[in-house]
Amino acid sequence: MKLALAAVLVLLSGSVALAVVGGGDITLKNKGGETVFSHENHVEGAGLKCQECHAKLYTNVKQHKAVTMKAMEQGKSCGACHDGKTAFSVKENCESCHKK
Repeated sequence: MKLALAAVLVLLSGSVALAVVGGGDITLKNKGGETVFSHENHVEGAGLKCQECHAKLYTNVKQHKAVTMKAMEQGKSCGACHDGKTAFSVKENCESCHKK
């Protein structure tokens, strides 16, 4: 009986965890207008795996620091993929990321 209950709890906790993709949406406040990072767009929409970003760009919460647009244009943070080749460039379509 205890084993069956444990199995049910594991299954239920897994389905709850899948309700929000990754860490959900993350809102970043900045001078250019609020930016919403969507884990769902990147994981499900672009087909990325968590480790494609978290192993290289963002390995822990302490690494999440403010990054300038100039740094992104040089390939830092979002600019590592949003370079105009892998994904749209951080130099164009500002409204794709920044909401005023």
